[in-house]
Amino acid sequence: MKYIISYDLGTGGTKASLFSEEGQSLASSFVPCNNFYPASGFHEQKPEEWWDIVVRSTQGLIAKTDIDLNDIVCLAVSGHSLGVVPIGHDGSLLAEYVPIWSDSRAGEEAKEMFEKIPEEEWYMTTGNGFPPPLYAVFKLMWYKKHCPEMFEAAQVFIGTKDYINYKMTGRLCTDYSYASGSGVYDLKAWKYKPEYIEASGIPASKFPEIVPSTEIIGTLTEQAAAELGLPKSVKVACGGVDNACMALGAGCIHDGMAYTSLGTSAWIAISSEQPLLDAQKRPYVFTHCVPGMFASATAIFAAGNSYKWLRDTICRNFVEAEQNGGIDAYIAMDRLAETSPVGAKALLFNPSLAGGSSIDRSINIRGAFLGLDLGHTQADLIRATLEGVCLNLRVAMDVLAKCGHIADDMLIVGGGGKSKFWRGLFADIYNKNIVETNVGQDAGSLGAAAVAAVGAGLWDSFDKVTEIHKVKSVIQPNPENNAKYEKILKVFEKTADMQCDIGDMLAELNNSL
Repeated sequence: MKYIISYDLGTGGTKASLFSEEGQSLASSFVPCNNFYPASGFHEQKPEEWWDIVVRSTQGLIAKTDIDLNDIVCLAVSGHSLGVVPIGHDGSLLAEYVPIWSDSRAGEEAKEMFEKIPEEEWYMTTGNGFPPPLYAVFKLMWYKKHCPEMFEAAQVFIGTKDYINYKMTGRLCTDYSYASGSGVYDLKAWKYKPEYIEASGIPASKFPEIVPSTEIIGTLTEQAAAELGLPKSVKVACGGVDNACMALGAGCIHDGMAYTSLGTSAWIAISSEQPLLDAQKRPYVFTHCVPGMFASATAIFAAGNSYKWLRDTICRNFVEAEQNGGIDAYIAMDRLAETSPVGAKALLFNPSLAGGSSIDRSINIRGAFLGLDLGHTQADLIRATLEGVCLNLRVAMDVLAKCGHIADDMLIVGGGGKSKFWRGLFADIYNKNIVETNVGQDAGSLGAAAVAAVGAGLWDSFDKVTEIHKVKSVIQPNPENNAKYEKILKVFEKTADMQCDIGDMLAELNNSL
């Protein structure tokens, strides 16, 4: 039996997972990562800590297994996007702290770029639908302006997972999926766009070479092998950006296949043969790990976080009961929510607790309960919260549906998908069949493992991924409930638009206080 190790390098930490050559998850080890917020709009991590937790998670994984380490064939990393790690001409890391995907410091640099290139044209070419300052090219422009000595000393800037690859193999490169978040990548041409690089003022040499996700970029160096505790013969595939690996691991490898990731934040992603672009609502698009495919998505920023906020504030009684030996607070909340009727007695919840996304008219929109009266109960508040997340994601789904076909079956991955009641609400509100499989929260890890398996020649194609998914349950929409939710959706969308104006006023008020 041969084995693969995949790494899911996330904002909160790294999970190392051991897979058999047949794609079965055998063990995993997670190590958390620190986050730093030195100034408003700054969100940083330490690349050396990434490597440290990759080493520690690998060692933790090995400790859980008794396999012959010589049977480990290949490694691959799925990494969070939009990272910029400066590497010097001597191969050294030039910054202790680096901005990660959600760092928005480069607002002025984005404005400067759009004085030369129309923003709408830039979006329709790159598919970069997050707020522009988050994308790599603008962070490089910020570095050039504010850290000129370091910028000049850098031979290249690489992404998160590419830094891990560099530590493993000594090779500096990226893959198509990660490059598509650079801000200068032409989706349909499958390469960097020279005109955008020129407009940015960044030398083309500062952007890394692009290779396929499955390309074997080397084997472990002697030092990396010693630190990881693995043989030097282990191969390393280039890997992919987290969004693309998640889509692959979710089994979305053909046109129209979609999944919902329901975690702290949430998004709906569709795999397609053409990028799904909308200049107004701005789905964000990454090149897929599957050759010739794209992963297009829309997101909301507070999904599981909204339910957690409710638990920790309005539903503290369930937390205290759990601490005193009762059942899990979320399970108890789900059970109570089931006693509330569809629509929670006309109580709406908007889950924009972390601000607006591309589907909202203003980033200043904030969360709210609407229609609250003296007759509402705790059960209604819980149900309204769960429904609100579903309704907001339905709005996100409809944006994508206008751009391309979405299959009738929708896979739910992530922690929130463990709730059968919540999955039922999604079925009724999406009007889709909601599918639960054995993969659960391991889609990102499985996606990276699939990249390694194909790269190492263990699999002929990515079709193997769909065979690994074993359906545990399918919840079909209730037509009567769906009819009610269609009415509720119209009101939800109208009130959300009004809340954008209210959010702008409150933001102005907050700035004046």
